Amino acid sequence: MDEFEQYLRARTDLNDGDINHILSLAIHKHLRRNEFLLREGEVCRYKIFVSKGMLRTFGTAADGSEHILQFAPEHSWTLDVESYDRQQPAHSNIAAVESSEVVLWPKTDFDNLLSTLPQLKALSQQLISRNIYNSRQRILTALSATPEEKYQEFIQNFPNLLTRLPLHMIASYLGISIKTLTRIRHAQLRR
Repeated sequence: MDEFEQYLRARTDLNDGDINHILSLAIHKHLRRNEFLLREGEVCRYKIFVSKGMLRTFGTAADGSEHILQFAPEHSWTLDVESYDRQQPAHSNIAAVESSEVVLWPKTDFDNLLSTLPQLKALSQQLISRNIYNSRQRILTALSATPEEKYQEFIQNFPNLLTRLPLHMIASYLGISIKTLTRIRHAQLRR
């Protein structure tokens, strides 16, 4: 049984026929480390499920620096929401942090699945609600927390990502310099 099928069986009561139908419309893709799935200016045409590995969604500033908006480790979904919904050019990029396996559904196929499979639509709505909550929390933290508090919250929310991510990506996600992140980590080690 593949990762996505296990994911669906654990979170829904979809029957074998429905699961097979969802899988029949899926496109499986392997991404090498740092390979792009979406580049700024392209239209996000797929709903993306990460079976293995990890993706990052990020913007690039005029000076070339990255601003990471989200990490999507295995068993999570990602896309550029505005680009996907409106079928307009994306303002962000999606690339593999490490070698990854993803499952893709073209927008029209996924929209049809949502309209014909109420259980998949319910799962989708739960994920959207959770993403809204997480985004609001992330904005609040970004606006009001100290760098130390941002890092502590990252450790609390994503303990399994610490060893998988380079420090510059964690710093970018937190909106702090790598120098500040290094200082925070050294201070924690001395305690």
